[in-house]
Order: sequence, then C-alpha cells, then structure tokens
Amino acid sequence: MSQEIVDAVSQYLTPNVPIKLISQGAEAVVFTTPVHPYCPSNEITKDSKPVQYIIKYRSPKKYRHPVIDKQLTKHRTLSESRLLGKLYLIEGLHVPKLIATDAYNGYIWQEFLGEDLPNDCGFSNLKNYLWMNAKDPYNDVVKDTLFKVGEQIGLLHINDYCHGDLTSSNIVLVRDTNGTNWIPYLIDFGLGSQSNMVEDKGVDLYVLERAIISTHSSFSDKYNDWLIEGFSSVYKKQGKGGVQKLNEVLKRFADVRMRGRKRSMIG
Repeated sequence: MSQEIVDAVSQYLTPNVPIKLISQGAEAVVFTTPVHPYCPSNEITKDSKPVQYIIKYRSPKKYRHPVIDKQLTKHRTLSESRLLGKLYLIEGLHVPKLIATDAYNGYIWQEFLGEDLPNDCGFSNLKNYLWMNAKDPYNDVVKDTLFKVGEQIGLLHINDYCHGDLTSSNIVLVRDTNGTNWIPYLIDFGLGSQSNMVEDKGVDLYVLERAIISTHSSFSDKYNDWLIEGFSSVYKKQGKGGVQKLNEVLKRFADVRMRGRKRSMIG
C-alpha cells in the first residue's frame, strides 16, 4: 500500500474523519471510519458500540492518461453506487446500505457489515467462516448458512443482476438477532452489472465454485451442493417458468465449468 494513497485519502477526508486501512485490491482501497458523513458528531451507537462505516476509494491509476482515468473512475464509482441502491430495494436480498458517493473523486461510503470470528479465525466472510468450522464441516449450521448464501445468489440472478467477482471473500456473514445463526450479505459490486444473460450467471456460479474448491477442497463437493440447493430453491418458487430459467442457468454453468477444465488442462 502506497503511503501516498493513504495521505491523499486523509487529506480529502480532513483530520475530523479518522480512517483505518482494511484491504487493498486492484480496483480500490477500503478503509473503515467511525464517522458518518452527514453526522460527524459520531453520537450514533449500536448495541453500545460505535458504529463503523466503509469508505471505498478508487485511487488514480498512473498507467492511464489522467483524463481517461478521471472519466473511468467517475463512471465506475457511479455505476457501483447506482447498482447498490437498486439491489438494496430488492426484497430479501442482503447488500450493504449505500450512504454517500463522490463519483468525481472515486469515493463510496457505505454500511459496515460483519465482525471478528471467535478464536482468532479472522473476519466473518464466508471463507474464514468455513475454515473456522473445518473440524465439524457438515454440521447443520454450516449447511443452513451455505443454503442461505445460495438463496442470496438466486435472488440476485432471478432479478437479472450479476456480481462479477463472486468469491467467498465477497460474502460477509452477520449474526441474526438471536446471535445463533448467520445472515449472508453480498458485498463489493465493483464488477457487478444488470444482466439477463445466462452466461454471466453461469460464470458467477463457476467463480464461487472455484473459490470454494481452492480454499476448502476436502469439503467442497458437499459445500457446493448446498449452495446450488439454496440457489435452485429461489427459482423453483417461481413455478414452471422459474424451473425453466433454472435449467438454462445450470446448463450454462456446466458448460462454463467444462470450458474452465479444458483451459486448466492445456495451461
């Protein structure tokens, strides 16, 4: 991480908005802050704990022409913000709440989700959660959680949206009000899009399947079965039309998987 980027974000936000770096990707840098953009007094609390917010920043790319870079940053930031706003309105679909956007400078301010898992197992994304349960991988809570993850993907797809980078790190788990079960949220829609193409949906499923296989290979077959069960349940609730659409998506998913296997064989 370039200190230059951190300094630029700090200068933009002013000293009144403290930040903490949590991740850096090819597309953006992500920080947390306890300060709400429209309520800087920071008096809002939840369960007696200060509320955290996410600040996602698309930093300038020096390999691009400055004018083109500025246009791309504005377009991608605005597109992601609009997508988040639309997804948040879909009944039953869990995504972060959009709070503020500065598309011209590449900033998205949104709700913070998740928590630290017990026994130093890391942040509560799906990948770490499954690692945490490696000693008892097939328990009912894990099955229920993966089924719910599949439902969320099904809701996303049946409404003709695709994630674009559907890995186990981009699925965050939040405890329910009882503190016993987990509610999955889909995050990071930087590559997301509105699409009714079965190819895009098949690729989404394939990317997640490969992520599960690469990090939890010993249990991946059962894990991916539970995900598809949850995914399929959403389509089946729509009757014959939903079943027809489901069959089309799963057939394309199988095609994408086969193409992926062929590519890995020839290198």
